[in-house]
Amino acid sequence: MTALTPAFDAALAGSSVTVFGAVSIALPSFTLNLLDGSGTLTFGGLTYVGRDATYGVLAACDNISDGSTDEAPSIKITLNPASNAAAADLASANMQGSPVSVYVGAVNPATGTVIADPYLLFLGELDVPTLSSRRDGRDLSYTVVSSLERCLTDDEGQRLAPGRQRAIYANDAGLDDVSGVETNVYWGVAGENQGISYSAPNIASQIYGAFSR
Repeated sequence: MTALTPAFDAALAGSSVTVFGAVSIALPSFTLNLLDGSGTLTFGGLTYVGRDATYGVLAACDNISDGSTDEAPSIKITLNPASNAAAADLASANMQGSPVSVYVGAVNPATGTVIADPYLLFLGELDVPTLSSRRDGRDLSYTVVSSLERCLTDDEGQRLAPGRQRAIYANDAGLDDVSGVETNVYWGVAGENQGISYSAPNIASQIYGAFSR
């Protein structure tokens, strides 16, 4: 017994089968559904195409890596954007985190329809885009990570600084005028019980010196 549906399992066991790969990317303003070849197929209420008029084609889909230690499973997909504008749009920061579904399925050669149901091979989210240009076009590679990646966040590199504080609390200006902190501030662990000193000069002594001259 496999994880596939009986119809899909039977098709793969046959002497001849037409297999396809499909990728669905739920972008903020558009869902991009692409096939790994030409043509048009429909399943799960969505239509998948070999070439999208705006965003181009699916060029490659690498092997899925299981990950190890503190790494989540990941996969890399490569698109050939149809234009410079499409490439810039796909590589923009607001695309990060968009859900990605990767399927493998089979087509009934007699009817040209998808055999129910394609297998969901990978479910993740867009992480890091890499845009490269060549003489006859451009490639956009996405690292797609499993949603388990969020479970591995260990908050390394957190800093007691205005930029980091505003990244979490946009209207918190409490650290904007704090500088020269010489004592480590411990997060989540017991630290030394001492006050915080500053490297700024003694303003009171400067004022007193100015009036006593």
